[in-house]
Amino acid sequence: MAYQKFNRKSGPRKALLRSQVTALLQAGRIETTAAKAKAIQPLTEKMITLAKKGGLHERRQALAFLYDETVVKDLFEKIGPRCEVREGGYTRIIPKGPRRGDSAPMVIIELVV
Repeated sequence: MAYQKFNRKSGPRKALLRSQVTALLQAGRIETTAAKAKAIQPLTEKMITLAKKGGLHERRQALAFLYDETVVKDLFEKIGPRCEVREGGYTRIIPKGPRRGDSAPMVIIELVV
């Protein structure tokens, strides 16, 4: 499976994606480039799926990935239960237009639930 490298080595790239997913789950919506949004979308969906299962093992997996413990707590207590009836598609990407400096396509990625 191909993926975006974002002109970074693997460690900084993973840190970037982890921080973007943490920010998205904390705020509910973030503004980023289209490429980054497409990269963090499946990771965010996986975190919400872990929260839907709700066990101790899934909580520890989320704690290992996300940077903030309060985000994990909110994920398992608020976001996970709201998604019980939904079978995927927890995020939405809305195009916003080009960025002024370099014309990179900007989007808003938000939680649907």
